Amino acid sequence: MQKDNPILEDLTRLMTGIAGTVAGASREAEQRLREKMREMVAGEGFVSREEFEAVRELAANTRAEVEALKAELAALREGR
Repeated sequence: MQKDNPILEDLTRLMTGIAGTVAGASREAEQRLREKMREMVAGEGFVSREEFEAVRELAANTRAEVEALKAELAALREGR
């Protein structure tokens, strides 16, 4: 029967603790980086994806309306 080695047990606990600390620090660093990126983007006047899509749809609708009005105007001019 093999006896437990207290040095190996201590080393195992130490390595487990270090791994947990590194994982926690990594998550915290990632979270801070995301926060900084959001602050930078907000400060530069960038828009959200939803805002971009709304303006894009508005522009497409406006283009379609302008084309329809051009066609109507051309038809009216031909009828003179």
